[in-house]
Amino acid sequence: MADARITRPAKTIKPAALRRGDKIAMVAPASSFNREAFLAGCDRLREMGFEPVYAQDIFDRDIYFAGTVERRAHEFHEFWRRDDIAALICVRGGYGSNYLLDKLDYGMIAEHPKILLGCSDITSMLTTIHDRTGLIGFHGPMVAKDIADRTVDGPSWQSALQGASNWTIPANDVEVLRIGKASGRLYGGCLSMMVASLGTPYEIQTEGSILFIEDIAEKPFRIDRMLMQLRLAGKLERVRGFVFGEMFDCLPPKGETYTLQEVILRVLEPYNVPIVYGLKSGHVTSGNITLPIGVQAELEAEGANASLKILEPSTVTSHP
Repeated sequence: MADARITRPAKTIKPAALRRGDKIAMVAPASSFNREAFLAGCDRLREMGFEPVYAQDIFDRDIYFAGTVERRAHEFHEFWRRDDIAALICVRGGYGSNYLLDKLDYGMIAEHPKILLGCSDITSMLTTIHDRTGLIGFHGPMVAKDIADRTVDGPSWQSALQGASNWTIPANDVEVLRIGKASGRLYGGCLSMMVASLGTPYEIQTEGSILFIEDIAEKPFRIDRMLMQLRLAGKLERVRGFVFGEMFDCLPPKGETYTLQEVILRVLEPYNVPIVYGLKSGHVTSGNITLPIGVQAELEAEGANASLKILEPSTVTSHP
């Protein structure tokens, strides 16, 4: 397995578009999960016209993980190799996908491109796989949470996974923190996972990106600290625009009058690029948006309005 630091491929790889009737593998590369929520998610996928499949040992537990790292890596590789599997959707995040990073066969992953969908702890897999192979990944709903709870944003799911060529991500509730217009590679995910990559062979590659940043239940001073760590590590220097998530439950202590938005603007003051806040992907209260990681996108923030346009298909209709 590769252990050198990442040199991003010159070209991207796009997985085949998802179609009704496709088999989707449920995988658990991180924490263990609630069985009832998992089965509810599988039922919902069947209602949506897909065939969920999973390994029987997916219910294993090892401390707080969904089984040993060997089990989790084997599950991922076995489903990824199968030509009859169109996509892998992660059951939940939690913690543990970083254990797989030095176990993954990146050459095999590139040779058998598939949809990989997840968020939270899965950020480490989405960014690393994209950076090492060029494969487009997908940040968004997971089986035992949003799919089970029926809180998936339908339009972005269809556009991202089923081959739309040009589309706009829903941004009705997004707040403009700094106006501007920029284009670049859509990239990012959970802030704490991106910071955890620093100093490792799997360090995030943010240059030229529209950087998406989200997290849950982190106090503003912790958000400040993590953004400063990215800033001091040089990871924000060549970012072309910032899109923050809902930042669910990232509230200041009771009685304080400052806002997380003020904290963000303070840390990002050196960067004269557009900044928007409140895009619902990842940890959200409702309507989890599917974001294609690695595609070219355009961020426009003007007055009270913002739009995030995807400028190319994130999937293809077929592979040769």
